[in-house]
Amino acid sequence: VMDAPLGLSTGAADIFANTGGVMEAALRTVHEIVTGRPLPFDGLRVKPIEGLEGVKEASLTVTGTLPEWAFLEGVALNVAVAHGLSNARRVIESVRDGRRNYHFVEIMTCQGGCIGGGGQPRLTTEEVRKARIRAIWQEDEGKKLRKSHENPDIKRLYEEFLGRPLGEQSHEFLHTEYTQRSLV
Repeated sequence: VMDAPLGLSTGAADIFANTGGVMEAALRTVHEIVTGRPLPFDGLRVKPIEGLEGVKEASLTVTGTLPEWAFLEGVALNVAVAHGLSNARRVIESVRDGRRNYHFVEIMTCQGGCIGGGGQPRLTTEEVRKARIRAIWQEDEGKKLRKSHENPDIKRLYEEFLGRPLGEQSHEFLHTEYTQRSLV
């Protein structure tokens, strides 16, 4: 048995680096859990939430739900993706003042997502940023496993320790709540 110190990753894990990647990874898994089928998009790509526009929106209507998810049949899931703090502010203000209603929002502070962040080599041009983003999408497309819930290491973690997603054990170890702390 070979040791994999960084673990096995899926294409969904790779695309977390790009703006829109967290949303797309989540939608791949949610759609399959709720309907039993993969996302009905070419190559599992949700094009409306990809790209370098500051704010991107999509509405995906859920159809053909499994019986336990029947309450979601016909629901239009409204999602938004923003990168850069000024764009994040626009999304937050549009929700706060009632102009928009989203079920899920992804916000990344760095332009283009983490691929353009401080932990990456310095960008020399916008073309370099775009090339990095394309490379991440290509990495995803080349993976055998492209959905988060397909990762055998994560499946084993749930089977042997966490129980089930959103269960008591997984909630205790994977979720947190905001706690305001005074500055000393």
